[in-house]
Amino acid sequence: MSLSKQIVADLTSAMKAQDANRTSTLRMVKAAMMNRQIEKGSELDDDEMQKLLRSLVKQRRDSIEQYEKAGRQELVDKEKAEIGVIETYLPQAASKEEIEQAVAAAIAQTGATSMKDMGGVMKTVQAALAGKNADGRLVSEVVKARLNS
Repeated sequence: MSLSKQIVADLTSAMKAQDANRTSTLRMVKAAMMNRQIEKGSELDDDEMQKLLRSLVKQRRDSIEQYEKAGRQELVDKEKAEIGVIETYLPQAASKEEIEQAVAAAIAQTGATSMKDMGGVMKTVQAALAGKNADGRLVSEVVKARLNS
């Protein structure tokens, strides 16, 4: 079953189970999916769905940052719950150790020595971690730390 069909089926079961949090999150995901399908003009394949889901998770993380600065803990909790639901449809996230290994390999492969080389290192790391659902911000921080040391 494709990822988009799985989300629609899970939305139906969440509605039947009267799981309000899961239902609202999956409705939001379905709306984003439908908008993307309209833009594209056809069904989304699993790769495009994963890209959409990663984008939604990134939006939630950015919102969490803003809510924490504003002291709105109830909204932080809501966003974290939404991330939890969305991430069930994504592959297992890359661990910090995997990211650090990929960064070390990319630096060795590209011969990077300074921050000027960060773009090339990031591109190599993202390619190496393509199927691992790596957090771009964490990857960026690890690359910066390695190139500044």
